[in-house]
Amino acid sequence: MVTNTSGKKKTAIARATVRDGDGKVRINSQPVELVEPEMAQLKMLEPFRIAADELRDDVDIDVSIEGGGVMGQADAARTAIARGLVQHTNDAELRDAYMEFDRSLLVNDVRQSEAKKWGGPGARARYQKSYR
Repeated sequence: MVTNTSGKKKTAIARATVRDGDGKVRINSQPVELVEPEMAQLKMLEPFRIAADELRDDVDIDVSIEGGGVMGQADAARTAIARGLVQHTNDAELRDAYMEFDRSLLVNDVRQSEAKKWGGPGARARYQKSYR
């Protein structure tokens, strides 16, 4: 059985394919152990720490990520992997465990950065002025 899921964070989009296998997790066609920085790697593997240990040995996961920065991509991959595991196993207890731990494991973070506007250096800040 093959399950396709996706996850988003800011402008990063991750698409995960979960299938029966022997525990390989690949991010953009390379093993997850090669992902740098290590914090991003730990974030991507978070769904496995909450789920049962034997679950990782039963599935192969391929994730392709595009857009965004390093941590945004890690968050998007984390959501895609967790959703894929829940759909693949069809396990309500796993879903509840993810929801209790962190809702963003299963629900996309819809926040986006605000666009820059005229009259200032950023979205809200205005240029300073002096009258002397």
